[in-house]
Amino acid sequence: MLNKFDDYPIHQTAEPLAMPATSDPNFYDRTWFNGYAKDGSWYFGIGMAVYPHLGILDCAFSVVEKGGRQHCFFGSCRAPLERSDTRCGPFRIEVVEPMRINRVVLENNQTGITCDLTFSTLTAGIEEARQTIWNGTRRVMDATRFDQFGHWTGEVRYPDGSIRVEPALCHGTKDRSWGVRNFGKSAHTGAPQPPSSFFFIWAPLFWEDHISHALSFEGAQGQALAREALTAPLYKTTAEVPDQEPGIVHMANVAHRLQYQSGTRRIERAEVDLTDLQGKVRTIAFEPILRFHMKGLGYFHPTWCQGVWQGEMAIGGEVFDPLKLDLSDGHNLHMQQVVRVSDGTRKGMGVLEHLCIGPYAPYGFTDFFSGVSL
Repeated sequence: MLNKFDDYPIHQTAEPLAMPATSDPNFYDRTWFNGYAKDGSWYFGIGMAVYPHLGILDCAFSVVEKGGRQHCFFGSCRAPLERSDTRCGPFRIEVVEPMRINRVVLENNQTGITCDLTFSTLTAGIEEARQTIWNGTRRVMDATRFDQFGHWTGEVRYPDGSIRVEPALCHGTKDRSWGVRNFGKSAHTGAPQPPSSFFFIWAPLFWEDHISHALSFEGAQGQALAREALTAPLYKTTAEVPDQEPGIVHMANVAHRLQYQSGTRRIERAEVDLTDLQGKVRTIAFEPILRFHMKGLGYFHPTWCQGVWQGEMAIGGEVFDPLKLDLSDGHNLHMQQVVRVSDGTRKGMGVLEHLCIGPYAPYGFTDFFSGVSL
């Protein structure tokens, strides 16, 4: 099966680009964004992925304002054979200028949620270290990811109101990843495997003249499965952004100290240490100001989870109050929080994404979903 991209000299295997190099059914190719107000008053998230071996393309858009309800749009369809086709019903993502400008459009639909948003990057593409995680003899994750930091312009409309999005008032993060990972009710074969613990934090942050980024995947005892931290320049305009960034500074280590809301796995406060190659430690304090639940983008959603066949073309919606969710329910554990941050001399803001499922010794979690009493 040939695609439009096959006309470019970009092949990495002897197959057309529509054919992934692996036959693992959990192969995916995903685009994800967030956007949030600099005063923490609103947040929106966007996701779209194609699963070539499952024949599925799905997408989601979700928005919440501080003190309000989180509104969610979900779409799912049969994946087109043409990989440059990124439409799913009323939803589409356009690559206006590769690695610089994207447009996200959600047209009128039964959920009452629409948007027309343009993301412009203020950093070059920042490639994270390849993330490979094993469960016994099988890779449950083997992915490449790159991030870009920028801003948005446009408008979001939903049943509870509308948001005029302007570059001076917002931040945004783009996350492109592809490879193999378990998702939703991912494809399993052979003997069932016992559930395993999973701990994850992901913290892309904006400072006045640079960005910092830290992530950590860990096992039940706190052992590192994948861990990385870095800083990179933040440019004033998209036109200034270089094609390749020479100014990325990789850290030697990242460590965290998390304080949870009593009886839950929601982070109430946090400190993250970035240790550079000379041993100097930069301690960043996090103060959450707005909560967004990732099930609004299909992560662990009981119905609209990622990579699940919903039909030839299906659209759904959901509305909930984040502050009234049961945080002992596994579907509600995965969240991003808009945060203010400080390292003692500088102030910034960003998001702190967190997911902890199963026993995790460093913070005293002994079962799969409940928190600890403080």
